[in-house]
Amino acid sequence: MAKKSLNIVESAYRAVIEEQDDTILWLVAAMQAAGGNHSVVLRGNAVNYALAGQGAPALTVGEWQQTQAPKMDRDVADLADNRNVAVYVVEEDLGERGIAVDQLVPNVRLVSRRALPQLFAEHEVICHW
Repeated sequence: MAKKSLNIVESAYRAVIEEQDDTILWLVAAMQAAGGNHSVVLRGNAVNYALAGQGAPALTVGEWQQTQAPKMDRDVADLADNRNVAVYVVEEDLGERGIAVDQLVPNVRLVSRRALPQLFAEHEVICHW
């Protein structure tokens, strides 16, 4: 049986224009589909990923245009809804950014900073990205 892993994503928007998704969220989805047992915590600037309806404008460099903009809210919703991944969002980090709970995609779970040690204890492997 796969070890239960917790992936803490704090560095937001790393390579999302080039890859159209967050590398770690993509990796978690792939590993979960291969039989893994994963959870995700969005903290720091990465809590923005769970903000429903966000979008990125098209990017043009010279003659080239990025036509497949990242849709981070869709990726988070997909993990929580379709991939059976528990996605947690740190409450205090939402508040610091002025994001209300009712602005989040469905099925993400709130966790306070004070509750993080208990969440860590429930997982065998912890990765901080």
